[in-house]
Amino acid sequence: MWPFVTFLCLTWGHGQQDSTHNPEFAERLNSIYRHSVPAVTVSELKVLMKQGVIVLDTREKDEFDVSHVKYARHVGYIWFDMREVYDIPKTDTIVVYCAIGNRSERIGEKLHKAGYRHVYNLFGGIYEWVNQRNPVYNNRDVQTTEVHGYDKNWAQWLDRATRVY
Repeated sequence: MWPFVTFLCLTWGHGQQDSTHNPEFAERLNSIYRHSVPAVTVSELKVLMKQGVIVLDTREKDEFDVSHVKYARHVGYIWFDMREVYDIPKTDTIVVYCAIGNRSERIGEKLHKAGYRHVYNLFGGIYEWVNQRNPVYNNRDVQTTEVHGYDKNWAQWLDRATRVY
C-alpha cells in the first residue's frame, strides 16, 4: 500500500489542468472545487484500477443507470449514507467521482471525516473520463456512448458522449 500512496502524493497537484483534454474546462473545475480532497487524473485512476482501487459513483441512481465507470459502486449523493460503505476498510484506497467532480468532492469530505484516509476525487468526473475516450457501461452492463448530462450548463463540457437527461 505504501508505494501506491506515494505515487499519488508525488503526482497529485502538479497539473490537473494539463491532465484534461480541455484547459478551459479544467480552469472552470478548479474555480468550483474546494480542493479539500486530493484529485487524481483519469490516467492515474486507470493505473489505480489495475491495483484494485475502490471506485464510488456519487451521482444519483438515474445518472448511474445511464452509464458509469466499469466496476464502480453506486453510493449516491442526496441520500448518501455512511452505511453504504461500512464494508470498505478505512485503509483501502477509494476514488470518488460524479459528473464533474463537485458532488464527489463533498462525499470525499464525508469519507475523510469518517476516518477514510486514502480518498481521492476524479478530476473532471465522468465527463473527463469519457472525453478521454474511456468506456462507460449502462445498468445492463453493456458499453454505451450515453452519459447523463446532469445540467445543460455543465453538459457543454461533455463532448465525446451522447448526452441524456
